[in-house]
Order: sequence, then structure tokens, then C-alpha cells
Amino acid sequence: MLPVVLVDAGLLLVFLGFVSLLKPLKLLRIRSRARGALILLAGLLLTAAGMALPAPETRIAEPRTRLDQFVPVYQFAEFHSTSVASPRSQAYRAIKEVTANEIFLFRTLTWIRRFGRPGPESILSAPEHRPLLDVALHSGFMLLAEDPGHEIVIGTAVVAPPGWRPRGRPTPEGFQSLHEPGFALAAMNFRLEDAGPGACRITTETRVYATDAHARRRFASYWRVIYPGSALIRRMWLRAIRHRAETFPDILR
Repeated sequence: MLPVVLVDAGLLLVFLGFVSLLKPLKLLRIRSRARGALILLAGLLLTAAGMALPAPETRIAEPRTRLDQFVPVYQFAEFHSTSVASPRSQAYRAIKEVTANEIFLFRTLTWIRRFGRPGPESILSAPEHRPLLDVALHSGFMLLAEDPGHEIVIGTAVVAPPGWRPRGRPTPEGFQSLHEPGFALAAMNFRLEDAGPGACRITTETRVYATDAHARRRFASYWRVIYPGSALIRRMWLRAIRHRAETFPDILR
């Protein structure tokens, strides 16, 4: 988390410093362009420091989940959870059916992520009323594993060597065994556990495994910038799943 905090704090200072070069922000006690320039420089140094910090590797000793089986080693991760007042079957159906339109700020944050540019249908440019997991699985993500009512895992390559093309149709086994240099492989799961009568707990975890130092550095720069927005999307995604599961019980479907 420290690299993310440094990078995002640095980018904020860069923004404030740049604005203060145009017009000093006196409300923030930046009373001159010279002080704005110093803040800009401090922001650049802080951002560079955050980018330069290494990304430590985590290894799962004993796999307990399907995600553990596919990504037992990783350098980047985020984890979120929520409690849901509905049975696992109902919550699992909500995971499969929730749409981009139900996720608060999803379309705004993905618009920012793609810099406002239109693009083909994808998880960053999702139709309003189509299940978001379906969109992901038809636009670059692959279903790695599914235990209905318990866990679903999807994955994709977020960094690949220039000019690389897959040989044949990608498979979960190929994803699991890929260790060639130049790749960063991302996998995300939704997992459910019982939490008492008529209740369950949903967790979602994202892991990224970079296969060599160069891919790790490339992805680290991206991850440390987008992490706050990514974390917010996942929390809002879980909130939308909870709302759908608690509002539309199976008996009404």
C-alpha cells in the first residue's frame, strides 16, 4: 500500500503545483508561482519514489480456493468483502446478473480510465443492461473456474510481449502454466461463504502475477496510479450485488 499512497499523494501535489503555476491557490496557502513550482517538483519526486519501490512477491503455501490454484504467486492484489442477507444461491445469481448500470460510479470511473475515448464493448465500456461478467468474458477475460454457489474465477493477460499472439484458443490450463517472460496475468474471483441462516459473505480478490522484472515494473506503474479507482469499483460492485440479492429473491425470478 505504501507505493500506492506515495504515487497518489505525489500526483495530487503535481496537480496542485501545476494549477498554482497558472494561478496560485491562495486558499491552500500557495501564494506564489514559485511555491507552486516547488510543490510540483515535490510531487514529481514523491511520484517517482512510489514508482521505484519494489513489489514484493506473495506465495500461497496451501491452496484453499480456486483462485489460489490459478494464481498461487503474485505481486499485486486487492481484497474486498461484504455481508449479504440472502442465501448463497441467491447471492451467486446476483453476481452473475448484476449490470454496469447497477454499480454506483462504474461508468464514470471507467470513462475516466479510458480518458473519455469511445471503444469497443469491454469491461471498461460496458453496455448498461448486460451482466458485467458476461461482458468481461466476451471481451478478453476467460472463465478459469466456476463452482456454482461457491466461487467463480476469471482471468486475462494485462501485459504481454510486443507482437505476442496466443497459439490456438486460450485455456485455463494455459493460463495456469504460463511463465514466459514479459507477461502480467490478472485473475479475479467472487467467493461465497455461509454466514448463518439466510445470510452469506461475499469476497472478491484480484491478483496480478508478473512473470519477470520488466513486466513487474510496467504493471507497477499502472497499478499504483489506478488502484484507488479500482478499489472503489470493486466495493461498489459488491454493494450492487448485495442490493440485487437482497431485493430480488429467487422466488421472484
